[in-house]
Amino acid sequence: MIGTTIEWYDFFIYANAAALVFAPLYFSHATSGAMAQIVAFMSVGISFFFRPLGAAIAGHLGDRIGRKRLLVVTLTMMGTATVLMGLTPTAAQIGVLAPLMLVLLRIVQGLSTGGEWGAAALMAVEHAPDHRRGYFGSFPQIGAAAGMLLATGALAIVSATTTAEQFMAWGWRLPFLGSIVLLVVGLYIRRRVGESPVFEELEQTSKRASAPIAQVLKRHKTELFQATWAYAGVNAAAYMVLGGYVLSYSTNSLGLNRTGVLTIIAVVNVLWIALTIWAGALSDRIGRVNTYKIGFISLAVWVFPMFLLIDTGSYVALVVALAGLAVGLSFSYGQQSAMYAEMFPAQVRFTGASLGYALGSIIGGGFAPTIASALQTSTGSTMPVAAYLALWALIALAVVWKVKDRTGQDISAAAAATPTTTKG
Repeated sequence: MIGTTIEWYDFFIYANAAALVFAPLYFSHATSGAMAQIVAFMSVGISFFFRPLGAAIAGHLGDRIGRKRLLVVTLTMMGTATVLMGLTPTAAQIGVLAPLMLVLLRIVQGLSTGGEWGAAALMAVEHAPDHRRGYFGSFPQIGAAAGMLLATGALAIVSATTTAEQFMAWGWRLPFLGSIVLLVVGLYIRRRVGESPVFEELEQTSKRASAPIAQVLKRHKTELFQATWAYAGVNAAAYMVLGGYVLSYSTNSLGLNRTGVLTIIAVVNVLWIALTIWAGALSDRIGRVNTYKIGFISLAVWVFPMFLLIDTGSYVALVVALAGLAVGLSFSYGQQSAMYAEMFPAQVRFTGASLGYALGSIIGGGFAPTIASALQTSTGSTMPVAAYLALWALIALAVVWKVKDRTGQDISAAAAATPTTTKG
């Protein structure tokens, strides 16, 4: 959990900075106003195109050389890129090279994230007892919320202790540079984690796949499709908060105080963490698919009142709106590590789970803030944004409904690759 939280902190500090400062500092030389903000959000999304490449590389290596080594590599890549972002000159200083450097470092983050989640998820789930995989697997899932909590908290503190001019000039860089401390802590922890017992079993029995990507694409296309679209549904909604759209809309369009909104998002992330653990544990009792159903139905229903509440411009309404969103997100996210591990046999599990996760990131969430910003700007209303998110939730619900639930079944290297029973 600690390493995953650090890596997501690095990933989300960029999204928050894109919502607050990157448009005028790095992208206003090419355009201005609302379009500059849309371009800044596009820079958030571009890294998602590189997640599948990172997932393919990490998946191949993770299924061949082990989960643990990949955890160290991905954290090093992410942390280094984040620190360098904090040192990147602005467009006013070096012109067009500034946004190019920023986007290049964002691509490195995308490659890292493509491999990070699969390694962390499998290390948690493959160490867990069969009847508690949902609970154990929820901890890498809360890394996203915990990382967002750290990112928004860091920016809120800097925002509260600097003037607007200081924040824009140098204050925003401090959370990026501070990532070097988190990098050292994360590497210390990850080097002391033991290898997954399932992978050790694969090594001992010489059952490692020689070409895991080819095997997934040939023999597990249905599972890959299901994993992709399940994550696309939750990711679209999640990136309303994680991708910076709510932060940008509430401060730039509604005129709410930046520090206040950052604080609210941080508080809601605490709720999201608690509910995610609960959802993971609940899935051990009622099944992964049933838990997903609760989550996606909640998301489809809640997004409309959520935006009506946000549009009031009230801080209390914003808390209620995002707290309701946290419920739907938790129940469509907390059990993800466990279900994805159960969908694929051990020999290709890293590759299958990572590819499904990475492809779902592109389809559902990569450009959700950009699309949301464009929809709201062109129509003058947030209701099209709500409809867009509800559609994603309903698509994901239909896909998950057909997943073969293997809650509690044996997923060791010796277990049969094909699911045999359905629970849900």
